[in-house]
Amino acid sequence: MSRVQMTYSGIDYWDRTLPLITGQVQPEGVDLTYFTLYPPELWRRTLESAEFEASEISACSYLTMRAAGDDRFVGLPIFPSRNFRHGYIFLRSDAGIESPQDLAGKRVGVGNYQETASLWMRAFLHHDYDVPASAIHWVQPALQADGRPDAQLSPDIEITTAPAGKTLEQLLLAGELDAIMSPQRPQSLLAGDPRVKRLFPNFREAEQDYFKRTGFYPIMHMVVMRRDFYERHRWVANALLFAFEEAKAVARKRLQNVGVLSVSLPWLVADLEEANQVMGPDPFQYGFEANRPIMEAMTQYLVEQGLSQRKLDPEELFAPETLGTRLNLPPAR
Repeated sequence: MSRVQMTYSGIDYWDRTLPLITGQVQPEGVDLTYFTLYPPELWRRTLESAEFEASEISACSYLTMRAAGDDRFVGLPIFPSRNFRHGYIFLRSDAGIESPQDLAGKRVGVGNYQETASLWMRAFLHHDYDVPASAIHWVQPALQADGRPDAQLSPDIEITTAPAGKTLEQLLLAGELDAIMSPQRPQSLLAGDPRVKRLFPNFREAEQDYFKRTGFYPIMHMVVMRRDFYERHRWVANALLFAFEEAKAVARKRLQNVGVLSVSLPWLVADLEEANQVMGPDPFQYGFEANRPIMEAMTQYLVEQGLSQRKLDPEELFAPETLGTRLNLPPAR
């Protein structure tokens, strides 16, 4: 059988996807060409033109598309990007916000209401602190097109558009916003501006507690295949899943060879040991069954936050061939 030619677009994750980028790992039966892209270009070229046979995609964008009946893509249970988000809520220091509950009734800026990062921040505010999305007045900038579909929000979600030419950080510093949620740290915070602080100054402890209580390491991105390609080569779904698992194992073995530090983190050994103690040996688990609980939660958050009128069944989101696939960590080669 001849090998299938396949293009993939995604981010360069040194300890998860680099072996796929270099060709050290290839999906069985596939000649994979890996295009390294970053948001927003990655979203635009994937969501607007479906340029690649497979792509990394914002998890919330994919869920929102499927909830709206858009099935151009088929999901694979590969989650190359995860991130805790307690450390990404930033406050105006004089806004009178001393606890998460104080966000109720406040004006909070968000880059895009359907960003996956903000989905998770709204979720823990709701479930851990009883501050649902409907209790906050949301402000988002006049968005440049990045390919994301427009979300049809429920009427109890209040969103206004920021003045043209004004960034959320500028509005926060001017006192026109009380807080912002952002997947990036504001420059003012990095510069030590006393007007800006975190909601959770001890975010590492808060995030570890969250993981211990929920078992969730928040999914940010996932992998999808273009449906027309998937229907012609359904077997590729599992070939890609196994290849991503092998690439992760190869790269992680290199990361854990701490005789010579492979990244510029002076306390890498301590961080690896702490992560292993709290989260186990593989925080970036792939596969459907291992991630069914977190996908159940995400599809519920979508409804709670007004992004979907119906609760999606996680099984409908993924290629059926991958649902029962068991991943055995392959040896590094």
